[in-house]
Amino acid sequence: MRRVITAVAAATTALLLAASPALAHGGKPTPKPPTVTDVATGLVSPLSAAVGARGTSYVTQNFAGMLTEVDRRGRASVLYTSANGEEVGGVSYRDRKLTFTETLIDPEAGPVASSVKTLRLDRWGNPTGQARTLADLRAYENRKNPDGKVTYGLRHAPKSCLDQFPAEMPGKYQGIQDSHPYATTTKHGTTYVADAGMNAIVSVSERGKVRTVAVLPAQPARVTAEAAAAAGLPDCAVGRTYWFEPVPTDVEVGPRGQLYVTTLPGGPEDPSLGARGAVYTVNPWWGSTRQVAKGFLGATNLAVSPQGDVYVAEMFGGEISKVRHGAGRTVVELASPGAVEWSGKGLLATANAFDPTAGPTDPPQGRLVSIDLHAKHHHGHR
Repeated sequence: MRRVITAVAAATTALLLAASPALAHGGKPTPKPPTVTDVATGLVSPLSAAVGARGTSYVTQNFAGMLTEVDRRGRASVLYTSANGEEVGGVSYRDRKLTFTETLIDPEAGPVASSVKTLRLDRWGNPTGQARTLADLRAYENRKNPDGKVTYGLRHAPKSCLDQFPAEMPGKYQGIQDSHPYATTTKHGTTYVADAGMNAIVSVSERGKVRTVAVLPAQPARVTAEAAAAAGLPDCAVGRTYWFEPVPTDVEVGPRGQLYVTTLPGGPEDPSLGARGAVYTVNPWWGSTRQVAKGFLGATNLAVSPQGDVYVAEMFGGEISKVRHGAGRTVVELASPGAVEWSGKGLLATANAFDPTAGPTDPPQGRLVSIDLHAKHHHGHR
């Protein structure tokens, strides 16, 4: 079943209204949480962020189609605005260059065009020219379709059962042509992209050559009677394993060059199928994947420290957690965190990336925040 990230708001409103931090971390409240300080406020759907030089930060306002710079004093200025209402996201910074993604969303057809763009900066952080397109990812997807041979849905079920599934959630299908790049990171001139439509991690060379690094594993979930009823699935699906799409949402380079990836599995994000977000490592040379942690409620982003500590933004769990022994432990509770990045002194994150209570005329509530991890606290356990 196709999971378009820009439709998360509509698909998960009920969950966000009902979920509480206790549901996400399942432990005792944190008596002395890390210090959270606003860096910028009034942002529209801030789903990705990057740490720049000399105290400068960058944040995307995805649904507004803007890339914004925030200086050390909290002053925000727009560096780039999409020309035709494209979604702007996936920002990363390295060597005076911003890399970000742009996706054109058709209200009915979904993503119809997608690319990776770069914007070079001078020594003072000012753009030196116009943003340029590094790679056309939709064109690559149309040619290669990396997950085209992967079978999703019920892999072992009679046709009589498959025929009863609704069109929006087919009983069995192969990976379709779709590209929705969601995150970028660059190392030694190679840009890695987590594409939530391709269900893959791809690399882009400095000359714009794209190749598939890895297709993330399909995500199995046993269909319960509750989940079947909620999704309008036939009774014959109950008790069977449905293989959902993996939907990678972030990629970072960790120690020894390994890639770390979060996945937001397709299908219902509510607890009816459990907290199914996961963290994988991907070998960038061979493409092998390994799950290192699971049980996250909406893993939309991650940060990796130089020591290899992994932090995960759980948008639907209302927290940022730290990976310990294959699971997450609460670091700080934060409303709808969209992004989290290692800042050298702690974490840079976004909050209120999606506010289900906001009306169309309400002012934007998105926040860019810094998180001081040196405050003494203990972790809640799941």
